[in-house]
Amino acid sequence: MGRLIKLLCLTIVIGSFVAEAKDKVRTIEVQGHRGARAIYPENTLAGFEYALGLGVDTLELDLAVTRGNVLVVSHDPFLNPAICLGPKGKKLDPEKKILIRQLTFDELQKYDCGTLKHPGFAKQKPVPGQRIPRLSQVFEMVKNSKLPQAKSVKFNIETKIVPAYAELTPSPEEFARLVVELVKSYDLISRVTIQSFDDRTLVAAKKLEPKIKTALLIAYNHVDMLALAKSIGAEIISPNHEWILESDVKTLQR
Repeated sequence: MGRLIKLLCLTIVIGSFVAEAKDKVRTIEVQGHRGARAIYPENTLAGFEYALGLGVDTLELDLAVTRGNVLVVSHDPFLNPAICLGPKGKKLDPEKKILIRQLTFDELQKYDCGTLKHPGFAKQKPVPGQRIPRLSQVFEMVKNSKLPQAKSVKFNIETKIVPAYAELTPSPEEFARLVVELVKSYDLISRVTIQSFDDRTLVAAKKLEPKIKTALLIAYNHVDMLALAKSIGAEIISPNHEWILESDVKTLQR
């Protein structure tokens, strides 16, 4: 566990994933945040496979959507110049945002997001040639993996959507539909959680598939987290750890 904590950014999910026993035993779920971004390029197949090999409980990742409505794994709605290179290895201009929503998937594959080392992770190992993958490629990698954890690993998938920048994504309903349909096609409903700061995609996902688990990410302090989560049917609340006290955790876990 100590090694995992050093290698990965961990998410502690409060009030869920409780082991059933004579007395309830609460456990910490280990998530590979953006794969294993401290060791391998974030949100890449190489990073997810490495995290899977470590035995994480959950692969955490983020979604963007291309011009052709392909779900791709990216934390940002644009190509990040700090971690991606352009065609033929050209450095990207940080002043010019290249939006994923304006590119087809084939166009997106011309960008290398594995060669540059993230400036925030001194021990990160570059993997030249890594491209931004489809969500389906992540599912396929896990499906075909011979690693023991592949049969049970969960997925914590964030819909990156901001109401003020509607042009960066499909509508919340369309975004949710794309995710739910793909998850269903891989028979992964029981292993997927959809998380978001924008509750519109969570509500839409629940309407499409009531069995899918949702997690409300909290962007602001001083809100009634429990009431907000209950109002949209979210099973999980994910606040900033600096905003909650031990007493809050106990209340949420009841």
